[in-house]
Amino acid sequence: MEQRIRSIFRANIRSELGTSLMKAIHVAEDILPLGEFKAQVSRVIRRLREAKRPVVITQNGKPAAVLVTPEEFDRLRERARFIDAVREGLADSEAGRVIDDKTLGRELGAELSRPERR
Repeated sequence: MEQRIRSIFRANIRSELGTSLMKAIHVAEDILPLGEFKAQVSRVIRRLREAKRPVVITQNGKPAAVLVTPEEFDRLRERARFIDAVREGLADSEAGRVIDDKTLGRELGAELSRPERR
């Protein structure tokens, strides 16, 4: 049963996290040398917002940075936190660090009934 739940959960994670706000880059338009980026920062940022595609900035012909919208940055950070939490939970489960529903309910009730600390 636990394996089945894990498999369903992993499939749902892949489905949910596979969605992206940003589109794939267009090599001809979205890779810029640093000098060109400096000279056209306003235009590049405007195009980034309109096209919703990341911009790769190169230095000496090699990728040096990737520019994304703030929304995409937040989404990527949230995705990473979520994946880390899932991995931690799966590791806890595999190591036997689990509690039953009643114990969880008691512990959550006790934690949530505490007055806020300031």
